[in-house]
Amino acid sequence: MSPLEIIAVAVSFLGIWLTAKRWLLCWPVSLLACALYFKLFLDVRLYSDMVLQALFGIAILYGWAAWSKGKGDDGTVAVRPLSPRQAGAGMAAGALGAAAIGWFTSHHTDAALPWMDAGLSSFSLVAQYWTARRQAASWLLWIAVDVLYVGMFVFKGLWLTAGLYAAMIALAVIGYRRWRQAAPMSVPV
Repeated sequence: MSPLEIIAVAVSFLGIWLTAKRWLLCWPVSLLACALYFKLFLDVRLYSDMVLQALFGIAILYGWAAWSKGKGDDGTVAVRPLSPRQAGAGMAAGALGAAAIGWFTSHHTDAALPWMDAGLSSFSLVAQYWTARRQAASWLLWIAVDVLYVGMFVFKGLWLTAGLYAAMIALAVIGYRRWRQAAPMSVPV
């Protein structure tokens, strides 16, 4: 447990909590968390997750802009439904990304867990995209991904980060409940 990991955990937790509450401040806080985790993952050779943090940075800028435009009449961020077609396309993109990243990192790097790291990174990008698009289903994917992340971080000895991801599962459950309550009832095709 390094000082960098401690700070990254605290900032990440705050960012997720703010996201669950649908507060716009979640985006700059999460951007800082990405930068901190980029360095941490570089240090422990989780390269897919390191690159993921850079991609999250881009997705965070997109989400920040999308949420700024997606406020309801009461000033809160409006939640949008995810259609089955969008869900299928996202899951297919996650699987293709996992295969491509996993192959690359297993053949061209000294990545510690290339296939698991690649799969979790790829599906995290899908979840992040859905979050930026204000879709409540993003939280369900975050729950699944975070459960697996806990195991990977325990294996790598990143105990505090594993604890963060365990707490993020709880935050994702809270976020899903809150966002479902705020979501419109119809599902687009």
